[in-house]
Amino acid sequence: MDNLLKIHNGQAILRSEIPHVSYDVFFKTLSSFVKDEGFIVQFFAYEDNNVYKLIAVVRNSELFVIGTETGTSFKSLTSSASEKFHMFEREIAEQFGLKPDGHPWLKMVRYHKNYSGETDVFENDYDVEIPGNYPYFTVDGESIHEVAVGPVHAGIIEPGHFRFQCAGEEVLHLEIQLGYQHRGIEKMLPTVPQKRYPIICESIAGDTTVAHSLCFSQAFEGLSGRKVDKGASVIRSIALELERISNHIGDLGALSGDVAFNPPAAYFGRIRGEFLNLLQVLSGNRFGKGLVRPGGVTHVMGDEQRQLIREKLAEITPEIEHVCDLLFTAHTVQARFEYTGTVKHEMAKDLGLVGYAGRACGIAYDARVSFPTECYAELPANINNVTNGDVNSRAEVRREEIMHSLKIINMLLDKSETTAGPVHMQDSSLCPDSFVVTINEGWRGEVSHCILTDGDGKVQRYKIKDPSFHNWTGLAMSLRNQEISDFPLCNKSYNLSYCGFDL
Repeated sequence: MDNLLKIHNGQAILRSEIPHVSYDVFFKTLSSFVKDEGFIVQFFAYEDNNVYKLIAVVRNSELFVIGTETGTSFKSLTSSASEKFHMFEREIAEQFGLKPDGHPWLKMVRYHKNYSGETDVFENDYDVEIPGNYPYFTVDGESIHEVAVGPVHAGIIEPGHFRFQCAGEEVLHLEIQLGYQHRGIEKMLPTVPQKRYPIICESIAGDTTVAHSLCFSQAFEGLSGRKVDKGASVIRSIALELERISNHIGDLGALSGDVAFNPPAAYFGRIRGEFLNLLQVLSGNRFGKGLVRPGGVTHVMGDEQRQLIREKLAEITPEIEHVCDLLFTAHTVQARFEYTGTVKHEMAKDLGLVGYAGRACGIAYDARVSFPTECYAELPANINNVTNGDVNSRAEVRREEIMHSLKIINMLLDKSETTAGPVHMQDSSLCPDSFVVTINEGWRGEVSHCILTDGDGKVQRYKIKDPSFHNWTGLAMSLRNQEISDFPLCNKSYNLSYCGFDL
């Protein structure tokens, strides 16, 4: 802990304040931290004056940062310290060609040439133009068979490849390969005018528009010293909760459909539309696009909007309660939900699962409580009562979060504060040689953006983390020793983002 600098969510600091230690000290500090109930928020590389550097942002009940310099290789933390570093180190290898020596599973993540143009960091000569062109994990045996699904799917979902190693119907191992729609957002952002930032950031994952917009805006506010009035914070908080409810409602409907229980599937589908419409009332867009900007919001919530939202919540809350009772009391549903796709608490901690996937395993972490922004410090926390790590737990956590979000939106609507007026994106003078990290509890879990500025106040490195980056491995683990026919149900119980991962 002596080598870690305590920081605050959304508060910019000078880069010179970040402790830059030798890699040996960096390694020992992070190893000790994660073994003592610590988790990783960000771990990434950047190039500074032809020197490669690593920065790690970690958390327990507080937030810390530490940095180091490295050559073209460094000792892997995954193999010696914790599986929590697994995807982060693979990403560093792909983005900058820096090899984590001893990494047990060093493969491509998103399939692009690294920023230096080199491709020889991986042990095999993978073709960066062909996603999935690497040796998949295999299980040997006469009765073993392999099932490959995707990247082209029968439905309208995004591309992803799922390779199952099975003995009969039992899944022994699932390997998930994404990266088919890599957009290069992190590399793009430092090169574009500031006016394009909000448009790009709110498109990182379309179903998480508000959370990603909020992280971006708070980062720019921290670097520019812009303040947000209380009325704008109320609107931002309501928008984030409406986004949470609409997605949880939609996924409960999809889970209903996956177990062929059509009445709640139809009801949930219709109710989801009601919440998307409320986002349109609040922001002018059903997904909240264009609402959150540095300094506040672009739409003021007047008495009419406030009353429309209040009345619709009063009307629809009993409907949600009734359809949830219909779903969760059906013994046929419980027979499919319970004990399916279970991830044990210890494994969830080892993997660093976040959001409802983590809370369903008994990891009581919610960024709204641990690192509150906007109005969340004044609002009550949610409590999860079903934490067995299975599909049923992930569904119950969503149900509890829906009811909690309805409660706190009503509390926010009762606040009398109004915003001073709409704001629009304008060029901001950012603090030079500075660093900021922002964290918000998106509907899937912890969303985080991190910015480093150079000596001229320009963005040098923009790092984005969607909660799906943590949780895809959790889905793979939930299929261990399950029947392959349980995959659609397990997959929907997570409903992770392909584009949020692919960036």
